[in-house]
Amino acid sequence: MRKKRSSIQESSTQKSSTQRSSAFELASGASDKHQCKRYRNINKSLTIASFALFSAPVMATEIDDSKDMEEADKTSISLPTIASEKKLEVTKIETALLYYQEPDRVTAAEGIFNLQASYGDKSELEGKLLLDTLTGASPNGAAPQQQQQTFTRPSGNGVYYAKNGETPLDDTFKDTRLQLNGNWTETLSNTDKVNLGFHLSREYDYTSLGVNSGAERSFNRGNSAVNLAFGYYYDIIDPVGGRPVSWAPMLFRDDFSSQSEFKQAFDKTRDLSSSIKQTFDLSVGFTQLLNRYWLVQGNYSFSYLDGYMTDPYKIISQIDERGTAQGYLYENRPDTRYKQSVFLLTKGALETGVVDLSYRYSADDWGIDSHTVETHYRYQFTASLYGQIHLRYYRQSAVDFYHAFLPELDELPEYGSADSRLGKLTAYTFGIKFGHKLQGGTKFSYRLELYQHRPQDNGDERVGQLAHLGLYEQVNAVIAQIGFAF
Repeated sequence: MRKKRSSIQESSTQKSSTQRSSAFELASGASDKHQCKRYRNINKSLTIASFALFSAPVMATEIDDSKDMEEADKTSISLPTIASEKKLEVTKIETALLYYQEPDRVTAAEGIFNLQASYGDKSELEGKLLLDTLTGASPNGAAPQQQQQTFTRPSGNGVYYAKNGETPLDDTFKDTRLQLNGNWTETLSNTDKVNLGFHLSREYDYTSLGVNSGAERSFNRGNSAVNLAFGYYYDIIDPVGGRPVSWAPMLFRDDFSSQSEFKQAFDKTRDLSSSIKQTFDLSVGFTQLLNRYWLVQGNYSFSYLDGYMTDPYKIISQIDERGTAQGYLYENRPDTRYKQSVFLLTKGALETGVVDLSYRYSADDWGIDSHTVETHYRYQFTASLYGQIHLRYYRQSAVDFYHAFLPELDELPEYGSADSRLGKLTAYTFGIKFGHKLQGGTKFSYRLELYQHRPQDNGDERVGQLAHLGLYEQVNAVIAQIGFAF
C-alpha cells in the first residue's frame, strides 16, 4: 500500500474517483473514435459513451481510444456445449506499457492487457489484466530540518536518513500489484442494458475485492439515456511491521539497551491483525445528444467508506519552540468518510477533429473540496494518423485534520496527518498523444505527459528553523505510454 499510485492522482483517497475517471476516459475514447465518421452513427456513439459512465473500472490509464468493434479483427472461439448458434468472438485485444517517474522519488512501470469479446449479438465481455511495480522513495510526512534526521523503518529493522534541509523520504518504497477486472454487458432490448463486473487486486500489504453492476435505459428515439450503477469493495490492509497504534511514537533502537528490549517495546506500538475497509459506491447519470455533432453527459456519485484509512507509513513531527523535531508520531485518520461528486462533460466533432471539455466537483466530510477541469483536442492529420493535446487543472482544499507538524507541548488532536496529498494543493497536466493505424487495422499509440504537483501553504505557524525551510515541495513527474491494439 506504500503511498500507492498517489502521485499519479492528487488525493490519496480517491479510489472511487479514479474508477469514475477511468469510466470517463472510456467514454471519451468511445466518442473519439467516431470523429472520423463525424457521428454518422449517432445512436451508436451515444450508447457506447453513456454506458461507459457506469461500466466497471477498467484501467487507470487509457490504452486506446478506439471503440469501433466493426473495424476490429475478430477471432472466433466456438462454444458448442452452450449454444450451437452462438459463439464467443474476440473483437479487440489491447496492450500497453506505461512508465511513470518522479525525479529522485517514485518510479512505476505498468503493463496492461485488455480483451473485448462478444457472445451473440446481445452479450459483450471485457476483461483486463494489469501488472505494475513501484520503487523509489516516498515522503514519510516528517518536516525537514536543518540537521540530519534518522528514522526507524516500518518493519522496525534498520534506519534511514534525511539530509539537512531535505524533505524526509522513506527509501524502502517498493511494491508490485496484480489486478484483474471483468465486466459482462447484456442487451435486454433496444432500449435497455445491464452489466455486472468484478474487481480483484493484490499486492504485498493490500488486497482488494469488489463487485459492481449497472443498468441503462435509452429513450427519445435513442437520443437520450439514463443510467444507475453501484459498487461494493472490500479491502484488507496488512502493513509491513503491523498497524501502528493511533498516535504511537516512532521508537529507535539506540534508545534501548538490547534488541529484545527494543522489539518488545516496538511490538506494543503495533496491532498485528489485518485491517478492513469497505467502500459503497452509487451513481446516476444521463447522456443527451444535442445534434449531429455534440453530446453532453452528467453524473452524480456518492461513496461511503468505512474502516481503516490511516496510512500506516506516515508520521508527523513534534517540534519545540525552536522548530526542532523532538519526536515523531504515526498519523491517525477517521475511520468513516462520505464523498460526493458531480461530473459534466460536453463533446463534439469539429471540422478539424474532436474536442471535449469536462468539469468535476468533489466534496467529502473530511473537508476536501476539489475542482477538476480537463480538455482533449484531437486533430486528424490523415485517415490513419491523429494527434491529441490534453490539458488538466486540479485544485483541492486541505482536510480538516491536516497539520504539517505538531507543537510538542500542545494537546494531541483527535485526528491528524501531514500527508501532502491531503493538504491544500494544485496540480497541472499537459500531454500529447499520437496514434496511427496500419493496414489490416492494427493500431499504435504514443502518449507523453508532464505532471506537476504543487502543495500550498496550509497556514501552520512556522517557528524557529521551520521559517527558513521548504515545507511544501513541488513534485514533477513524467508519464510515457505505448499502446498497441488489434
